[in-house]
Amino acid sequence: MSEAIDLTVPPLAQLERRRSEKWAGQEAGVLAMTVAEMDFPLAAPVAGAVRAALERDDLGYASAAGAASMAEALALFARRRLGWTVDPAQVRPLPDVVVGFVELCRALVPAGGTVALPVPAYPPFFSELPQAGLRIAELPLDATGEFELDDLRAALRGGARALILVNPQNPTGRVIPRARLEAIAELCAEHEAWAIADEIHAPLVLPGAAHTPWLEVSEAAREFGFSLFSASKAFNLAGLKAAQLVTASERARAAAARLPRLAEHAGLLGVLAAEAAFRDGGEWLDAVLLQLAGNRERLGAALTARVPEIRWTPPQGTYLAWLDCRELGLGEEDPAARFLRRGRLALSPGPAYGSAGAGFARLNFATSGELVEEAVRRIAASL
Repeated sequence: MSEAIDLTVPPLAQLERRRSEKWAGQEAGVLAMTVAEMDFPLAAPVAGAVRAALERDDLGYASAAGAASMAEALALFARRRLGWTVDPAQVRPLPDVVVGFVELCRALVPAGGTVALPVPAYPPFFSELPQAGLRIAELPLDATGEFELDDLRAALRGGARALILVNPQNPTGRVIPRARLEAIAELCAEHEAWAIADEIHAPLVLPGAAHTPWLEVSEAAREFGFSLFSASKAFNLAGLKAAQLVTASERARAAAARLPRLAEHAGLLGVLAAEAAFRDGGEWLDAVLLQLAGNRERLGAALTARVPEIRWTPPQGTYLAWLDCRELGLGEEDPAARFLRRGRLALSPGPAYGSAGAGFARLNFATSGELVEEAVRRIAASL
């Protein structure tokens, strides 16, 4: 880790004073490892960009020029970090990725139509898509984090007009291999169905894996696909509201133009922070990736030593561990509820990720190594 980057996590008592979703509402002394927020200090370029805006009393609406500058910064970041050629002219601002997938599905899928979704999945998919008048065709993930191509084929033949593809996957942390992405793209193109790739965790792929951007997969992926991207997960900026919708063909670009203009209303601080992160946050991100890789190892060692009944596949990307607690003998009790009640540890409950999440819990290890080990100690104490 670079000596210039300080990733010292504050003490628990100081973390408890934060007002974000992860920490707000927890009782004193509860260790929160729920929502996908990091405990690390912000990247200095990001903090500097936000402070500079405050110093010039600059909290108005984001401008078209600012969005264009953010798009150019994204293109630089994508080429440098991901080997992805992004045309800034094919980047549209969004408030966040959730708005992107909801509005794309509204525009691309007829009312009452079906969207294919690999499960377990990010909880807002289960609430936002039905509210948008859409049905979900679930594609169950196997123990390796993959869904069967035959299941996707059946969903498309059954009328699904879009696939939501989260890569790296949340909550499993699976990074989809290129060959599998190519096969998915061909299937979608064969049925003239759209693929919406949520690549919000792409900058957080850990050593041992490599991310293939969706729009670099094939011509089929570019013709029938979109990428939703943001600095929010990699740089801990979710509260600043800025994301990007990226296309790589005129067909997809024309489809994206059908989104309502309100869907483009990113926050000014989010635009400024994202540009700073994309342009100048690389050294900080490198340090974070080293810390996360170390935490992944510490978590595995601690689980083996203290709670070997918990099964997990170390994530290839993200800072999220999907813990299979079904061998703990808890009966019908939700593992996360037990860990909170008896161990003072807050994890994300598996059932929130769909019926496939029963008996699981999601642990966020974007914190200090010491708190990762403390979390496992609390799990063991709760049993």
